[in-house]
Amino acid sequence: MHFDLPDLRLFIHVAEACSMTGGAQRAHLSTAAASTRMKALEGQLGSRLFYRSSQGVELTPAGERLLRHARTILRQVEHVKSDFSEYADGAAGHLRIFANTTAVTEFMPDVLARFLATRPGITVDLQERLTRDIVRGVLDGTADLGVVAGVAEAQGLQLLPFSLDRLVLVVPRGHALADRPPVSFHETLDYPHVGLHDGSTLLQFLQDQVKDMGKSLPLRIQVLGFEPACRMIEAGVGIGILPESCALRYQRTLAIQLIELDDAWAQRERSIVVRELEALPSCGQALLQAIFGYEGFTPSSKVSA
Repeated sequence: MHFDLPDLRLFIHVAEACSMTGGAQRAHLSTAAASTRMKALEGQLGSRLFYRSSQGVELTPAGERLLRHARTILRQVEHVKSDFSEYADGAAGHLRIFANTTAVTEFMPDVLARFLATRPGITVDLQERLTRDIVRGVLDGTADLGVVAGVAEAQGLQLLPFSLDRLVLVVPRGHALADRPPVSFHETLDYPHVGLHDGSTLLQFLQDQVKDMGKSLPLRIQVLGFEPACRMIEAGVGIGILPESCALRYQRTLAIQLIELDDAWAQRERSIVVRELEALPSCGQALLQAIFGYEGFTPSSKVSA
């Protein structure tokens, strides 16, 4: 089989647009030309890639499989370009990172600020995603690497633990739970909670826990970020479950208290998720070195990047 990279790019455009016309426009081709090339690709593979209808196109199971391979192939081509451009132009390249809420809002901005300050040729696309979407994105090549916390089903991927962070209960000073020994998450459900926005990995995780208990999370308000959450808690609006690392920082200036949770899942291991460590471009390898060397982390175990 012989694959033309432009045909693979066109296939991805059509698949993402769910339309032959939309994909053709993205590739700057006529619809007829795009359709001819896609039919030729189907003939070469001996498989039907699209279900066609008046509403557009939908991938067949074979098309879904090719989409995963096509994304991986084209990203590897970009990695090759990036690696070899470094010899002529200095450090260069682009990285797409899917990460959980804590990573996006807390430590990754510091890591990336230091990393990018000395590497003007590198660009980064950092996106907040749910854990399952992080894993799926790395697996299908949509993202170069992911950052997750806690247990993650990452079959077919490499999981690289790099630090520990625990979830704690945050309450206002003088709260009924403030002077208690470690409490269980179940006990906190008797009080109104301050939660993060819909789509945050932490909120989804907590909702999954209460669902397993046959209950619902008693949310009183949802906010965008850990600082607003701590301010709401200080004001007595409710209590919240937050990462200890960020709660400790806000405890310095706000009248809040941190209480240990005795649930086993409260102790979380942060990990980098990659498809193949050796296949990362040089800029990705350099970023891993920056992450594993970040002075703010409490290492759980380190790997050679």
